[in-house]
Amino acid sequence: SMLSNGQLSQLCRDLGLSHEAQAIIETIRSSPPSRRVRSAAGNVSVRYPSRKMGLTIQAESHRNELAGIYEKEHDPATLEYYDQPPAIKLVYPAKSGRRVGVWHTPDFFVLRTDSAGWEEWKMAEELERLGETMPHRYRRGEDGRWQCPPGEEYAQPLGFFYRVRSSAEIDWVFQRNLLFLEDYLRADCPPVGERAAEAIRALVAQQLGLSLGELLRRLVGATSDDVYRLIAHDGLFVDLHAVGLAEPERVRVFRDAASAHADAVIAASAPPSPVRGVVVLTVGASVLWD
Repeated sequence: SMLSNGQLSQLCRDLGLSHEAQAIIETIRSSPPSRRVRSAAGNVSVRYPSRKMGLTIQAESHRNELAGIYEKEHDPATLEYYDQPPAIKLVYPAKSGRRVGVWHTPDFFVLRTDSAGWEEWKMAEELERLGETMPHRYRRGEDGRWQCPPGEEYAQPLGFFYRVRSSAEIDWVFQRNLLFLEDYLRADCPPVGERAAEAIRALVAQQLGLSLGELLRRLVGATSDDVYRLIAHDGLFVDLHAVGLAEPERVRVFRDAASAHADAVIAASAPPSPVRGVVVLTVGASVLWD
């Protein structure tokens, strides 16, 4: 849910923001999106009903900005985010050396627990092209991440950040898993009954690192929807960054993160498992037995 006026004032104090910066935040929070997002070739505009914001967020691209929305929607450190905030002026030298000033609409303004500022989301291949045509506006930093120096120059005196986000940074496995779990993350999704939850957790406890596929086959007195609801709300632990839930035989389910960590430690310290099955030998091959 969105911040109250008191919570917003406290956040601004915590971040050491000036009156000017607070006025910009208040303008952004009270303004409608500054431009209507349109579909274009290879781009599908989407309207996403945000539970965090209690309103519809618009994005230009299924492949990129929508990933940014999912990230913010499920990131506890993101308090509020606004799409298409009012335009800001970027001043920088063109490739010819002549100074230019352009009005630019970032994709998002984000209020976080530790910072606030603008984000511009771009496809990785587009950034490569822009780095050639506008080298003073887009450049790759020493850490390999893309930067927008004129955006940073505008933001820093206000105590804000300006970040360029590349599609190359997106964890697509995590994104697909969030999309898979979306219906189970909804506030109106019915909770799992206590008996069903206990039956599922008992199965998971019997075998450390049970596969999701095997768990779904062994269910008695519970449904697959119950399992996914528990995963979505941390009633079970699955590393959503590791494997897609759409491949249940490869997904490993644990009672909690500590169990997953213990399993990883055991696996790392265990001797390599012996090779089973047929070994094909060729003439002259060396064999080390046992």
